[in-house]
Amino acid sequence: MSMRTRTKWLSAAVAIGLAALCGPALAKPTCANGVIKVGAVSTITGPADFSEVPKATKAEFDQINAKGGIDGCKIDYTIADDKADPQVAAQAARDLIDNKGVVAMVGSASLLDCQVNAQTYQRKNVLSVQGLGVDSACFNSPSVSPVNVGPFTLSTAMAYYASQTLKVKNLCAFFIILGGTQEAYKKALTDWEKITGKKLHMLDLTVPIQGDLTPYLIKARDGGCDAVVNNGVEPNVVQWVKTADAQKITGINWLFLAPAYTVQVAKALAESNQPIYAGTEWEPYTEAGSPANKDWIATMKAADRPLTAFSQGGYLAAQVFVDVIKSINGPVTHDSVAKALRGMRKAVKYPLAGSPWIFGDAKAHTPMRSTKIMKLDHGTWKVETPQFVTLPQP
Repeated sequence: MSMRTRTKWLSAAVAIGLAALCGPALAKPTCANGVIKVGAVSTITGPADFSEVPKATKAEFDQINAKGGIDGCKIDYTIADDKADPQVAAQAARDLIDNKGVVAMVGSASLLDCQVNAQTYQRKNVLSVQGLGVDSACFNSPSVSPVNVGPFTLSTAMAYYASQTLKVKNLCAFFIILGGTQEAYKKALTDWEKITGKKLHMLDLTVPIQGDLTPYLIKARDGGCDAVVNNGVEPNVVQWVKTADAQKITGINWLFLAPAYTVQVAKALAESNQPIYAGTEWEPYTEAGSPANKDWIATMKAADRPLTAFSQGGYLAAQVFVDVIKSINGPVTHDSVAKALRGMRKAVKYPLAGSPWIFGDAKAHTPMRSTKIMKLDHGTWKVETPQFVTLPQP
């Protein structure tokens, strides 16, 4: 083979590879007035503040804009606060779609956005790449695909780790049920039973978000639980473990979801000797030296944003959206974006995540099925599983 022929062959191979990854080999997105309008509906004020998620999305978009945008198209990003109010959430979505003309929702993180607006997104053909899926509708809608594992799949994953790695015999679950999450949590545990062939030892769905937890800890102890999966957020986790210490309970592994994995929880429970585990949504954010976190850390530092797990979700949502836009050949509209998202046939792997992400044409989207397990060691979270734990399909 001559050098000239070999060069042509290599060029053709590269073109074919790009076509397989990004769609048409010469894909070039275009946009009206040099702008691509994108929105997010997030809970910022009210009972929770998820603003770090869309702010991280904005930080990534700002960096892309500073470099000239996507083929010259700048991203105009609007964050709407739904205030955890269904009416405000519905109005915010309609305003972004009908008045702002957004082509997609990216980096949203809300207590109720999916539940309230998923049907609107489907009807308007404006799809959502959720930065942090919270309510169960985020994982059960054809118009939303979150970039996080989410509380329900993560519950399955923590139960899976307990039975398969910790080898516990009597696995119990004590859950706080808010809104319409009861069936989703029940399904999470049913999925664990299908995957492992084991049976849950005890299930309690009556744990209060506030109040005395002593009866529940005593119930777990006297019921013979040797591991408990619990879905509490920061203050609930701290109260749960401190109650276990006060009752001098030993011999039970405590497994929590991603909200437990914070520096604040680690400090508050630094004196506890309880075996405390937490699952992550992505690469552990406290691992500053991890190559998987390198670009995310650089982007957040450039934008003077804190390094939090929430910001990982916003950053990742921006990444996947930009890749989708780059695959579009022609005008970027909500229809062309929706077509590109639904037309995904192959999941894409990103360093931050243990599972590849995909939208695709499906009735529900739960692409993320991997977690790393963190264990609390006297005030410091340490990586218990250097490799991601990935759930088999039930």
